[in-house]
Amino acid sequence: MATQPALSLRQAGQEWLLSCAEHPALAQEAWGADDLAPIPTGTHWRVAEAPLAGSMDAVKRIGHHCVGPVLADVTQSTAWWLLPPDLGDELDDVRQLTVYPAGWVLRCPPALFPVRGRVWMERPDGSGRLTDPTLLGAAFGPGGFRPYAEAFG
Repeated sequence: MATQPALSLRQAGQEWLLSCAEHPALAQEAWGADDLAPIPTGTHWRVAEAPLAGSMDAVKRIGHHCVGPVLADVTQSTAWWLLPPDLGDELDDVRQLTVYPAGWVLRCPPALFPVRGRVWMERPDGSGRLTDPTLLGAAFGPGGFRPYAEAFG
């Protein structure tokens, strides 16, 4: 019965995502139609965009137990890290990251399954835990991920 707790966490993550949506019923409707739901940033979290390959490495460097939700788009090789809503300028000097302002809309699949190439690399678990920007900056900073061409080219 090891799958029951995992399913319960995914459901809790789904409910948390819905609580972050401006219009939860419309988000649920979009997911029911196999579409992405627009969830604005600012109130519940902010977003930093990063290359997918670097994000996969950063998750390993930070450790799964310290990482909040990370959304990936496998067709665009892009990932979006959910960060605290009161994010300041901590990540401004990390050139691999693009931090979006409050009000920017992230188009999200449900926590339960991928949609249109987007999948939760690290699923929301319902706890509201977000990635610490200091840890994210360190994972992408000097000594962190460097694209292959930059490192060896």
